[in-house]
Amino acid sequence: MTTTQPDTVSADLKRLTDAFFRAVSFEPGARPSYEDLYALFIDSGLLIKNVGPTPEISTVAQFIRPRQASVDSGQLTQFHEAEISHVTEVFGNIAHRFSSYVKSGTLDGTAFHARGMISTQFVRTADGWKMSAMAWDDERAGLVMPERFALSDRQHLVRGGAADA
Repeated sequence: MTTTQPDTVSADLKRLTDAFFRAVSFEPGARPSYEDLYALFIDSGLLIKNVGPTPEISTVAQFIRPRQASVDSGQLTQFHEAEISHVTEVFGNIAHRFSSYVKSGTLDGTAFHARGMISTQFVRTADGWKMSAMAWDDERAGLVMPERFALSDRQHLVRGGAADA
């Protein structure tokens, strides 16, 4: 059984999710705001990239370090990630948001595009809602996001589209 979340909780979770995507996204010639991620997560928060045979489990600092190095070296020259759709459940002081996403960028001069699913856990702290963990996996041969999460994907394919609001 799930509980209905008040509008303020829903708005807080959306604000955190949107802030995450803003922090990791950047246009050519600009820089990502990776440092903003620290304020979104609890101190012991985890980010788990699980797109291969072994999960890559990182603290916020460990998540930022290789990405910042890639930007600083000129390997990653642009990146955009956005939520397509989500299902959120709240129970008291905990919440879960299961989101579909689309991402694109340019790495080593080659454009890339992918979609996938992110599972984000939130906890209410004395300072308000924070992310405690985020795990994601990208689509690949034999693994396609559920249709109910892909319905508005076309809105996100063009940077600056209506869905970025």
